Amino acid sequence: MRSLLLLILLLPAFPAYGSDERLVEVKTRPGVSVPVYLMKRTDAVATVVLLPGGNGGIGISGGVPTSRDFLVKNREQFLDSGFNVAVVGRPRDKKNLDLSARKGPEHLTDLHKIVEYLRRDAPLPVWLVGMSRGTVSAAAAAIAFGNEDLAGIVLASSVTDPTVPYSVPRLRLGRIRIPVLVLHHEKDECDLCDPDGVDQIMAGLINTAVAKAVLVNNGRWPGGDPCTSSHWHGYSGMEEEAVDIISEWIKHPVS
Repeated sequence: MRSLLLLILLLPAFPAYGSDERLVEVKTRPGVSVPVYLMKRTDAVATVVLLPGGNGGIGISGGVPTSRDFLVKNREQFLDSGFNVAVVGRPRDKKNLDLSARKGPEHLTDLHKIVEYLRRDAPLPVWLVGMSRGTVSAAAAAIAFGNEDLAGIVLASSVTDPTVPYSVPRLRLGRIRIPVLVLHHEKDECDLCDPDGVDQIMAGLINTAVAKAVLVNNGRWPGGDPCTSSHWHGYSGMEEEAVDIISEWIKHPVS
């Protein structure tokens, strides 16, 4: 009996839900595909589409994302929170998703095709979650097609500098009618992502069904480039809390 008990205690802990993970290539334009790392669970309540910042890459190695982007490296927690997860990489025909490209027609076509693919794959509400430059992608998609095809969006560590073309406050936010969560760290030191710009984003969301801004100030150990996940910009020392805020709001979106 003691041996059996010891064996049970030593067994690894597995989630109670069934899960499936794989890298898929979603064909989005003639001759172009986008790598999407798809994580599914049998009891998912929604699909979250994670749009990383930087140049848009997710660092695929051995078929698995290795990027240290806040969203990419915390994808398992989104899965554990009850969602299917789609980690979106950079289209195969581009080396960099700059702000101009993220608002452009090719990128929006890519995202629309990915959302269509995910809705066919699992009949669940689809939410876009953008991080840093990825907030431009999420907001532009919500403007272009979100009112028909998306349940809502989350903008984490948004590009807010009003002097930068295609920053989130300069987009036509009044065209968005779906729920929007704006999450930002009060100490974010990234020069393109001043937390004071959150007010400008909220002022532009005049037609959304639900809009909420959450500014956090927890965390610790910021270091390195202030525009990376190792700093306040990436919720250093409070990543789990940040994911929980996003996940709980997606399940219960309120202003």
